[in-house]
Amino acid sequence: MRASISVHPCSPSVSAVRSQQSGGEGEVWAIVLAGGEGTRLHSLTRDDAGNAVPKQFCSLSGRESLLAQTLSRARAIVDRERVTAIVSAHHTQHWRSPLQELPAENIFVQPDNRGTAIGILLPLLAIVARDPAARVLILPSDHYVADEAAMEIALRTALALIVCQPRGIALLGLDPDEPDPELGYIVAEPRAGLAFQGVHRFVEKPTLAAARQLCDEGALWNSFILACRAESLIDLYMSRCPEIVALLRAVDPRDHKALADAYGRMPQLDFSRQIATGAEDRLAVVRVPRCGWSDLGTPERLAQTLVRYPKLITRNSELECEWPPEELINLAERLVERYPDYL
Repeated sequence: MRASISVHPCSPSVSAVRSQQSGGEGEVWAIVLAGGEGTRLHSLTRDDAGNAVPKQFCSLSGRESLLAQTLSRARAIVDRERVTAIVSAHHTQHWRSPLQELPAENIFVQPDNRGTAIGILLPLLAIVARDPAARVLILPSDHYVADEAAMEIALRTALALIVCQPRGIALLGLDPDEPDPELGYIVAEPRAGLAFQGVHRFVEKPTLAAARQLCDEGALWNSFILACRAESLIDLYMSRCPEIVALLRAVDPRDHKALADAYGRMPQLDFSRQIATGAEDRLAVVRVPRCGWSDLGTPERLAQTLVRYPKLITRNSELECEWPPEELINLAERLVERYPDYL
């Protein structure tokens, strides 16, 4: 039976004080989140046997997978030995090859998917054990970014700003391309002109009319990309779900039996809804100019990206690759075949 674990209201943060007392900066690490199922895109991601392939293991346009692109995004800033990934055991056939260049101790294999909050916490605790003063990038592995240079600048900016700010957790908020009721929004505190602003509130999947108003008022798309001082994020988890932190701290992630037992006692825990929401006074947002970002969350959002960047629409038969393109599902090709009216 899973434990009944409550999410606590936030208490004042002490991590900024501890950071000042400890002195010095740790290294920069990355956590690549690759354990999700991508259920909203399953109509496009089933293989020949009918099995759904999570979209991070698919290709947008027949070339490298979205996971491979995310690893490159991380490696542009973080040394290979400090890039980590969280994956699920039942996806092993999909992640084994793209993660083979990472150190084995940096790959965290979940026995089950318990939501984004658990997926972040497991590798985060291991990073802190190795580097208590670490700064950490948290990168979903199923996003597309057209302008990687702009994203890299934003990530580096966030990493620099969290060092000297009381709020040691920064979300990347993107200037919206358009009102979109399928996305979450970040409303920043009204301090115009600052690159680093406090979070006032979150709005999750508003109506179209509400999304238009939010865009008019300067709200940002919530990318679920974060930069943080590791101790600040641990401090936040301790204020919201100390029982889960204690449970995972007591487990060696390489002990598969003990980890499976711990996961069997934990509920699903979503980072945005159950950790970040209600903790706005601990969080900041770094504004990112339009850079062609998309979470590719639904066929409609995939189509929007392809309309905006039509050169992405390619067929595997048209590609000249060093590897057989048929090994990866080509999302653009699938969308053209199955939802031509979307384009």
